[in-house]
Amino acid sequence: MLIEVVGDILLSKAQAVAHGVAPNDHMDRGLALALRERWPAMAKDFRHYCHVQHAQSGSAWTWKSSDGLFIISLLTQEAAATDNAHPGRAKSEHVNHALRQLAHIVAKEGIQSLALPRLATGLGGMDWAKVQPLVQQHLGDLNIPVFLYTTYHPGQLADEARAAGSLAKFLRS
Repeated sequence: MLIEVVGDILLSKAQAVAHGVAPNDHMDRGLALALRERWPAMAKDFRHYCHVQHAQSGSAWTWKSSDGLFIISLLTQEAAATDNAHPGRAKSEHVNHALRQLAHIVAKEGIQSLALPRLATGLGGMDWAKVQPLVQQHLGDLNIPVFLYTTYHPGQLADEARAAGSLAKFLRS
């Protein structure tokens, strides 16, 4: 069930946080930078994975912190043209494939709650009107709370429990 919330995704109480990146991304901008600053080992492991596995756009990579938080990197963007360039834009087909993989990861790992931003719309450059139906298609029927962070407010804790309770109450009526 998709639940829209407002706040800082880094403060989410969800068991997993998903975000969009590109293959070989330096994670030096946006949410990826914030994740890299908080979990430098995650960024290092991601770069190693990309180099060893030749990661492709449309795939997903999972990392688990020592405290049990899953960080799921969805490769929604094109790889940078050169090692010093910024990644390319996100593409619908990459978002579609990565979200499909995300749904499989959630099931395989038994993830009980998920947080994600408006995927591929920031640095990825896509219009939310094109991305939202893909999110709904792949994640809308999951039997877990999927907290969609629609607006970023640094340092603000979203009231995920209240939002989930309100939605559940609405669905029962």
